[in-house]
Amino acid sequence: MSEPETETLPFIMMADDERRRRGDNPPGTAVITRTKPQVKRPSLYRVLLLNDDYTPMEFVVHVLEHFFTKNREEATQIMLHVHQHGVGECGVYTYEVAETKVTQVMDFARKHQHPLQCVMEKK
Repeated sequence: MSEPETETLPFIMMADDERRRRGDNPPGTAVITRTKPQVKRPSLYRVLLLNDDYTPMEFVVHVLEHFFTKNREEATQIMLHVHQHGVGECGVYTYEVAETKVTQVMDFARKHQHPLQCVMEKK
């Protein structure tokens, strides 16, 4: 190998970030870097049922079974918690899912002429 080739060989094989650090990039060239996109987990929302004095307990149990896929025992426990404490959590979901569930429950309750209230809050 001749002398000039030996001197340029390390420059060619050098890593891009080493050349950047040394400032050896030829004029008129740009260094393209890729940044990894930051993936953020979606916010979660609690779907809550509120107690009232008019909605039958059996209707609330049915809502929990149908819209929140709770078994009879879980639905009964949540319904009793709502009855005793005034509010109870049905589940935790992403915004779109929580919003859909609240709308479904409210529409279903109105259709059956019950004043049941269902709301969502950020966890």
